[in-house]
Amino acid sequence: MRHVEYIHYNPVEHGLVRSPCDWPYSSFHRYVKQGIYDSDWGAVVEMKFDAKVGYE
Repeated sequence: MRHVEYIHYNPVEHGLVRSPCDWPYSSFHRYVKQGIYDSDWGAVVEMKFDAKVGYE
């Protein structure tokens, strides 16, 4: 399973997409249909902070 996860996450790791779901050539879509993964698995979430954070 770790090898499969590596393959599914690889396009995200290399900055080609923000989520495995965004890569059209992946078997990831089949795994989502089978209920093995949620469609947002491995998605890069951009954190947004108030401009004051870090300047306390």
